[in-house]
Amino acid sequence: MGILDFIQSGGQSGAAAQGDQAKVAAGFIEALSSHPGGIAGVLESLKVNGLTDHVGAWATGQAQTATPEQVQQGLGPTGLIQTTAEKAGVSPSVVTSALAIILPMLIHHFAQNGQATESGNFGNLAQQVLGKFL
Repeated sequence: MGILDFIQSGGQSGAAAQGDQAKVAAGFIEALSSHPGGIAGVLESLKVNGLTDHVGAWATGQAQTATPEQVQQGLGPTGLIQTTAEKAGVSPSVVTSALAIILPMLIHHFAQNGQATESGNFGNLAQQVLGKFL
């Protein structure tokens, strides 16, 4: 299943889960677009905060999962969790739970060999992803 299929389906059954994941995905993309370093900054934060193996697995499409605690560990210092929660209108715990599912797919699509792809590609794909929600 690709990222667009996953996000379009909500990743889980249930309207509430789908709605929260859609909100978090949109809020994360919005927060990331104004975050210093963009996706490269996210990758660096994840690596520096102990998730190097996860980033490597996700970048190559391996199905290594993350826990909400690992998302907090990797992204907490960046402020992206709080910013995403504010933009999405959900709690930080909802953000970490949703990003545990969404983040591996985003990394796979926006990073090759653990390195960020061009920001233009991110913007185009981000618009496609958000288009699925609107």
